[in-house]
Parts: sequence; structure tokens; C-alpha cells
Amino acid sequence: MPRLSEVIAALENLWPAERAESWDAVGTVVGEPGQDVGRVLFAVDPVQEIVDEAVGLGVDLLVTHHPLYLRGTTTVAASTFKGRVVHTLIKHDIALHVAHTNADTADPGVSDALAGALDLRVVRPLVPDPGDPDGRRGLGRVCELDHPLTVRELAARAAERLPATAQGIRMAGDPDATVRTVAVSGGSGDSLFDHVRAAGVDAFLTADLRHHPVSEARAHGAHGAHPPLALLDAAHWATEWPWCELAAAQLDEISDRHGWGLRVHVSKTVTDPWTSQFPSPGAPN
Repeated sequence: MPRLSEVIAALENLWPAERAESWDAVGTVVGEPGQDVGRVLFAVDPVQEIVDEAVGLGVDLLVTHHPLYLRGTTTVAASTFKGRVVHTLIKHDIALHVAHTNADTADPGVSDALAGALDLRVVRPLVPDPGDPDGRRGLGRVCELDHPLTVRELAARAAERLPATAQGIRMAGDPDATVRTVAVSGGSGDSLFDHVRAAGVDAFLTADLRHHPVSEARAHGAHGAHPPLALLDAAHWATEWPWCELAAAQLDEISDRHGWGLRVHVSKTVTDPWTSQFPSPGAPN
């Protein structure tokens, strides 16, 4: 059975902390380096519901995509919901490790997992990492379809393949337009429209798209040389959850190679914060 320090070293090799954005908070949040690790749980969010699941499974290490304390804190009192998470983890000897933007840009990373869930063939990063001479790391992915689909069919595939959420898939554009190339970015992606336009793709699938960036993107496409860009907006959590399965498979392979015998789990608990959705009467569908 490996020590936590050994497992963390393997995870840091997959997602080096120095490749995280400067504003990010990644790495080990809770954990004794010398403790033994036999079970590991991967999840998107380090919320109490996930921590309680980790306790129930008897895991020794919880790995999440989202940070627990992104902007720092002055207290871990159990009277705060994040402090309660810390208390629960320590009480049950569960370590917490975070891989966020360093997992977004990894090869393979969050957007590779998203593309894989949708059966898209990755061509290249949408925003290449200038520090990668092989040109494989970076933010987002430019992908190709095995055969053309309509925007409607691509949206239906996303709704079917990604975890179910109250939001489902929102779509902007001609539902009958043909899609051959797609840009994808797990998590919030509306800061990437310039890169998406430069890539010349037919559609962009991401999360957290806001009114003004979408409106401007649609207006820009209506007067451009290319057909208007189709936009597919999924729930933030749903676009990042496939990474948990990818990351778990990577750790499984490392465990087998080292003879660690780890038992690696992926949480299927839905931690998307939206719980219901009511379409407006007469709304377009």
C-alpha cells in the first residue's frame, strides 16, 4: 500500500502544479504525507455531499477538480460549510488533492475527456500551451466528427452522453446547419470566442455562456465570411465530470504499474447546483 506522498507525486506528474494559472489554488489541501492510501475517490466538487460519500466508501484520498479555497480564508471553523469539509476530512483521515487549471491544459486533460464522451476526434488544442514543444497541451480542443451532424443532432448527442442535469443543453444557431468541426472546452468557455473564431469551426460546446458574449458571437458570425457559429451550452459540472473517469483510469494504470493495488472510484453524485428547470410556455424548443 503506497503512502500519500507517493500517490501525490504520481498525480503531480500528471498535472504539475506549476502549470496551473497564477490565480488558481491546486495541490494537496489536507493530508499527512506518511499516511497509507488504499482507496481513492475522484469528483468535480469538494462539497460536503462528496466528502460524506468519501467517508462512506472508506477512502483515504479525495481528488477533486475544483479547489476548496480558491481565494484563501482566515478560518476553518466547522460552523462554515468549507470548514466543516476540512473537519470531516481530518476526522476521517481523508486527504484532499486538487487538480484544476493544471488538469484543464494537460495532455490528456479535461477537454480531451469531454471530446471523448462525445465521440469527437481531437485535432489540436484550441489555445496551445507555448511551453509545450509537441503542441498537445493547452486549453480546449479543436475536434472533428467522424461524419457530419446537424447542430440539433450534435446537441442531442451531448444531452445523451453527458451526465443529466436540470439545464440540459442550450443551443444558439440554426438547428439544421451542418457541423463537421467542433471546439470544446470543459468548464466556463465564453472568454475563448476569439480563439474559436480563429479556429474556423462550425460549433463550440462549453459551459457558463453569458448573454453578451453569445449575442456578440452570433452577431459577429452573421456578418463574417464563414457561416454563423453554432453554440452549445452545457452545465459546468457536466462538461468537467468526464475528466474524473479519465483521471481515475490514469491512476489505475499507475497503480497497476507500481503494484499498489489501489481501489479507485468515481463519484456519480450530481453536484451541479441547479436542481430544476421550467421551460417558459411557448418558448422555442
